[in-house]
Amino acid sequence: MKENGTQMHAIVCEVQRELFTLICEQGEIHAKLRGAFYKENSIFPVVGDKVLIHFNQNGDSIIEKVFERKSKFSRTDFSGHAAGYVKTIKEQVLAANFDYVFIVDSLNKNFNVNRITRYISLALKSGAKPVVILTKADLCNNVDYYIKEVKSISEKIDICIISAKSGIGMKQLDSYLKRGSTIVLLGSSGVGKSTLVNEIAGEELMKVSEIREDDSKGRHTTTHRQLIMLPSGVAIIDTPGIRELGMWEASEGIDDTFSDITELFGDCKYSNCTHTTEPSCAVKKAIENKIISNERWKLYCQLKNEDEWGKNKAIYTSKQKLKNKISRT
Repeated sequence: MKENGTQMHAIVCEVQRELFTLICEQGEIHAKLRGAFYKENSIFPVVGDKVLIHFNQNGDSIIEKVFERKSKFSRTDFSGHAAGYVKTIKEQVLAANFDYVFIVDSLNKNFNVNRITRYISLALKSGAKPVVILTKADLCNNVDYYIKEVKSISEKIDICIISAKSGIGMKQLDSYLKRGSTIVLLGSSGVGKSTLVNEIAGEELMKVSEIREDDSKGRHTTTHRQLIMLPSGVAIIDTPGIRELGMWEASEGIDDTFSDITELFGDCKYSNCTHTTEPSCAVKKAIENKIISNERWKLYCQLKNEDEWGKNKAIYTSKQKLKNKISRT
């Protein structure tokens, strides 16, 4: 991080309303935005952003500039100004500048291949490398089955089988945990994200939730996005609130995950083929010849439908909020 007079580079590690927690050469500091950020179309800093600041040793520093992002997670933001109408549909960036997406799931009842597929789609759209981390290997007697299930999703992922508690497989993560690397964690409650972070850090940085025995699920222990800088120089971003639906242009990530299917569309006889009853449909032919499985095709359709449903739901919710707001005025 370079310093030039009172200016220096910093990384955003937490955002609480209009107050930002940053990491810079002076350690952990607080900062606010320069007034110019509140003009229309300004790029607001998010967790993981690299920023230029005017350092103030006697109070809050000032964020002057957000540098270009190399990767990001975004969701769709619906804004409006009149009852029943959505004024704008725009991108809301949630986290930025990460190298790897650790998609964490556990080798127990909580394992869900559809959820992993959704997360892989989001990771591929983000511009970072997806790494599926299957935890609790010490409690699983059928690891090969789960590896096969995950490998069938995409060829663009890495897979690591670990047990943070016993240390099984943890050495596999060393290649991702290089100084200067930033990792985003995705995964539902109870899969072992907090335990994994604590093991990587070598100390208890995150609270570990209790797991229900009947369904292997737990409670969320992180309430807001935050970047944790480890002594090793590795940064970890935890991401509550990143859901499978309503993500910005998630459809592109889904198509990337299922590129073996989308590449067939151009071989169909009709350009507007729905892949249902049309003759000379390349998708139907591929399923018949077992080039792709019917289950994989159904999952692709399901995710595309869910993405569209999520967008429609968000628009409806936005309209209802606007109506309620106006009715109270």
